[in-house]
Amino acid sequence: MSIQAGDTIPNVNLYFIGESGGPEAMPAHEMLGGKKVIMFAVPGAFTPTCSAKHLPGFVRLADEIKAKGIDEVACISANDAPVMKAWGEAHGAPGRVTMLSDGIAEFATAIGLSSDMSARGYGVRSKRYAMLLDNNVVKQIWVEPPGEYGISSAEAVLEQLG
Repeated sequence: MSIQAGDTIPNVNLYFIGESGGPEAMPAHEMLGGKKVIMFAVPGAFTPTCSAKHLPGFVRLADEIKAKGIDEVACISANDAPVMKAWGEAHGAPGRVTMLSDGIAEFATAIGLSSDMSARGYGVRSKRYAMLLDNNVVKQIWVEPPGEYGISSAEAVLEQLG
């Protein structure tokens, strides 16, 4: 069963490129706790829908989303931290969207939203979703049906935030 509204996210390590220039780990509760966060997940950095629509939409609408009382917008994917950093930079994410690595899909698996895409050469990845977190508790979650894109888009999330 996948994570639902009212559940607390697992306190697994999330990875990012830190001030040292290398990958750093931080427990999810420390990284995301004490604030309202829109976290959206993509199956892979630099992949077609993720690069053409999902990340660019959140970069473009980050200020409007934050104006609705959201402290942080974060993108997570089962790619390594350097790839997430490079992908974010390629789309203008710094300062707008926090790029997080779930390199071995530990977070995606722990919340029941992993997808084995080995047949396509990707390995285990995350399903596409977005969720509203308030101090590590899921308030709302929008999980896309396989192969679809819409309810987890920045535009749809912004509309749901009212």
